[in-house]
Amino acid sequence: MLFKTTAEKHDFETYVLNVATTTLEKGVTASKLDTYQFLAPVDAWGFPKYPGKTVILPPEANLVEALKTFIADNESYLREADSWLGTWINPHTGEYYLDITTSRQDLAEARATARAISLREGRKIVALYNSKRDQTVYLWDDVYG
Repeated sequence: MLFKTTAEKHDFETYVLNVATTTLEKGVTASKLDTYQFLAPVDAWGFPKYPGKTVILPPEANLVEALKTFIADNESYLREADSWLGTWINPHTGEYYLDITTSRQDLAEARATARAISLREGRKIVALYNSKRDQTVYLWDDVYG
């Protein structure tokens, strides 16, 4: 990312730190790169829009640096209207997932769309998450079924 001013760089650094802190505290976040705003809990099912771009990091990874790299590598995708920066800590492994998140309100539609994207991209989307319900739905029987 190129910053025109020191204030813009400071705002970005603060945003990344907030994403990392909130991820560690809550286990999941969705935020908009354009505005640095976190998505309020909504009754919709979020999942990776581009699972091939999802980064999975070990629990000991430097989350702040990983977020900066992920954002730089995926900035144009993160600026799409229906895309959010998504973070998730897998409760089974402790791994960090960084992705470009989208959502659907209907669970059946979200499940079908996520499975179709998984098959198209050749990489399984592990789960759907609903922030208002604080509920995770795993997509595949062989993944934490």
